[in-house]
Amino acid sequence: MRVALVVPGDVDTTSGGFRYDRRLVASLRETDEVTVHSVPWRRYPLGVADAPAAPLSRFARDADVVVVDELAHPTFAVGCEGGRAERETPVVALVHHLRCDEGGPEAPLARALERRFLARVDAALCTSSATERAVSGLSPAPLPTLVAPPTADQFDPDVSPTAVDARASETPFRVVFLGAVVPRKRPLALVDALAALSLDGESGTEWEATFVGPQPDERYVARVRRRCRRRGVADRVTLTGALPTEDLERVLRRGHALALPSRHEGFGIAALEGMGFGLVPVVTSSGGATDLVTHGETGFLVPPEGVGAVAAALSALATDRDRLARVGRAALGRYRAHPPWEATAARVRAFLARLVGASSPPTPEAT
Repeated sequence: MRVALVVPGDVDTTSGGFRYDRRLVASLRETDEVTVHSVPWRRYPLGVADAPAAPLSRFARDADVVVVDELAHPTFAVGCEGGRAERETPVVALVHHLRCDEGGPEAPLARALERRFLARVDAALCTSSATERAVSGLSPAPLPTLVAPPTADQFDPDVSPTAVDARASETPFRVVFLGAVVPRKRPLALVDALAALSLDGESGTEWEATFVGPQPDERYVARVRRRCRRRGVADRVTLTGALPTEDLERVLRRGHALALPSRHEGFGIAALEGMGFGLVPVVTSSGGATDLVTHGETGFLVPPEGVGAVAAALSALATDRDRLARVGRAALGRYRAHPPWEATAARVRAFLARLVGASSPPTPEAT
C-alpha cells in the first residue's frame, strides 16, 4: 500500500501532534511505502492562499491513499477541484482536534473552513472519541471514522503503586503543568488557582509548581510571570521552558498532580504521561482527556473556563494525602490499561487498507 502523508510545515517539529505523525509514519513503513509531503505553515488562516498550488490530486497521483493532517485544513478547504465522487484515491483526515473547538475569535471562521475540508475527505482518523464526535457533528455528510489514540512512549516510568503511596506523604505538595505556555493551555488560570489554594497552615503543608513546556511567545510568558508576582506566588512557581526527556522525567517522578486546565485538548497526551508516574491529572473536561479520566476516580475533570474547580481539586488532593495516594494509584492503573502503540498502528493500517480496497475497481476475475 502506498501512503502519502501531508502535513503543514516540518513533520519534525516538536509537538504532540507531530510526534504522533512521525510514529505513524515509522509504523506504516514497516510494511508499506510512505511518502511525507509538506505544505506551508502560515499564520491562520493564510494557508488558503496555497490552495491553487496544492490540489489534493497532486498528492494522490502516486498513492493508494492520502492522509492529511487536519492542521493543514485551510490549504484544502477551498479550490476548484471536485470532491469525493470525482476522485479515485481516498483522502483521510488525521484529526488531532478541530481548531474551531479551541474557541476564541477565529472559531467561526475555523468552523466554516473545517466543515468545507471535511466535505472533501473520505474518512477520518481521530485521536480521541471526543474528537470523533466533533468531526461527526461538523462533517456535512457521514464519514467512516476510527479512533486511534496516541500512547505515552516518551518514558518508561516503572513506577509502582507502593512508590505512589510513599510519595503522597511528602511535602511540599508538588504540581506540574506540562504543555506550551500559551493562552489555550490557560497557565494564568492555574496560577490563580494555586494562589487560591487553601491549605492548613498549622500542618506545615506547602506547595510548589513547575511549569514545563515551550515558550513560543515571550510577551505572554512575561504576563504569566507578572501574574505570579501579583498573586504572591513567584517564589513557588518555576517556569523551566522545554526540558530534555531525562530532566522532565525527574520532574514527573517528584510530582503529585499534573494540572492542565486548557480550553480544549484533542487527546491529552500530557495527562497520560503524568498518569504513568502516578500523578493525579487535573485536566479540562473539553476534549480527549475524558477518555482517560474518570472524575474523582482516576483524576479530576474541570471546566474549560474559570478557576474555582481547579483550586478545589488541588486543595482536595493537597489536604487529603490518603485520597492523593488512592487516586494516584488509580491513575497509574489507567495508564497501564491504555492500548499499546502497536495495537493502534495495526488498527490504523487495517482501516486505511479497507478504504483502499473499497475504492479499487473490481478485477477482471471478479466481474
